[in-house]
Amino acid sequence: MAARIIAVAPFDLVVFGATGDLAQRKLIPALFNRDRHGQVPPEARIIGASRRAMTEKQFRDFARTALAQHAKLTDADKALVESFLERLTYVTLDAEDESGWDALAALMATGKGNIPVYYLATGPDLFGPICARLKSHGLAENDARVVIEKPIGKDGDSARALNDAVAMAFPESRVYRIDHYLGKETVQNLMALRFANSMFEPLWNAAHIDNVQITVAETLGLQGRAGYYDTAGAMRDMVQNHLLQLLCLIAMEPPPTLHADSVRDEKLKILKSLDPITVANVNQLTVRGQYRAGVSGGASAPSYLEDLGAPESRTETFVAIKAGIGNWRWAGVPFYLRTGKRLATRLSDIVITFRVIPHSVFDASAGGIEPNRLVIRLQPDEGVKLCIMIKDPGPGGMRLQYIPLDMSFADSFGVENPDAYERLIMDVVRGNQTLFMRRDEVEAAWNWVDPILDAWKGSLDAPKPYAAGTWGPSASVAMIERDGRTWYDDGEG
Repeated sequence: MAARIIAVAPFDLVVFGATGDLAQRKLIPALFNRDRHGQVPPEARIIGASRRAMTEKQFRDFARTALAQHAKLTDADKALVESFLERLTYVTLDAEDESGWDALAALMATGKGNIPVYYLATGPDLFGPICARLKSHGLAENDARVVIEKPIGKDGDSARALNDAVAMAFPESRVYRIDHYLGKETVQNLMALRFANSMFEPLWNAAHIDNVQITVAETLGLQGRAGYYDTAGAMRDMVQNHLLQLLCLIAMEPPPTLHADSVRDEKLKILKSLDPITVANVNQLTVRGQYRAGVSGGASAPSYLEDLGAPESRTETFVAIKAGIGNWRWAGVPFYLRTGKRLATRLSDIVITFRVIPHSVFDASAGGIEPNRLVIRLQPDEGVKLCIMIKDPGPGGMRLQYIPLDMSFADSFGVENPDAYERLIMDVVRGNQTLFMRRDEVEAAWNWVDPILDAWKGSLDAPKPYAAGTWGPSASVAMIERDGRTWYDDGEG
């Protein structure tokens, strides 16, 4: 089944921090992939902007290398690469002084009719200065849009200050706070599964669902992000944004439409309904850990402190949380969140476990009955799996077997899913904010996370150690097993 490609309007995309890691690994390959699929109109331009002095030719060579390393090129792509590179130009400028801004303004003035999009692939400390200069040079007018990456603050106060700085130049309707997890095909299928299938939505409540698990596991360590990560930790890096956004999409009420604000209104209600976790209950409802040396991917892996190059740190590299939602739909249903570095497998999935049947009509010889599960895989192989009970084929009486009805998107549709950044950048050009976080969502998430961080900060307990290549501290297993449940790891059903 061929994917339908819908072209977008002509645009000028300015990437601030264009020589950085994000641009090299994600943005340039994403834009090339959309171009080779015919989605980028001929008039569109891509403008790199950075303090690094570079000619247009040097920037194109930089982009060519980025594509060779990260775009999965074939021999047939050589001509397409050269055509794509002709779209690229470059401006040397400094976000914190006036040098280079007149040149950018002059270049943008030649793109009459193109939608201006400013992608801030920089540290958050530069969001305010860049937006201020875009405004002072007349570049934030009309239909101009700005895209900002996480981290959006390190707590509620800093997030509000950052949002205030961006709002001085751009109204909320033209601010796109990007969370690449929301651009994944399977994440969007959460809404299709719930709202386009009559078999799921009537069961999507506390009467039929026993628990929900969200796991985002990484096998990698710091990978050159030590400076940022040690000031952030797993809670700020993953839970406050990625995992809470996934929770919202699972738990939200059906919106009246898929209009951006209709969806985001419902997500906001969930964030405001989360049961508080404070110093009084933090030890019962959260576990934080830090990896020690171990074996990961068949090779020896260093400890976090060795990766960090420091003698000590209380930064968590693993978090497990038992969250509750205080509303009628979800009262009493635990949402177990788990994320960490140097874990056993690279895996991101959402597991909805339904309640067991109230009474079995089968004899004991048929075997035990497992609860039905809906497993939504985000990575590495995007797809959906429904685990059900069936009769084991063949003679010899009734024997029950637990099997998955498994659908891989790649196998079912015969196409490679676009990278999340490809979809999200095109949505910015379209002016579709559905998959982007609104300001009040970000601040509501911090309102829930801040008391947890404060409780940890005031605790004498250090993060619990776990060996690299395992599923985290044993305390996270104990937390869920106290409830008579266990963590679901892919491959069980």
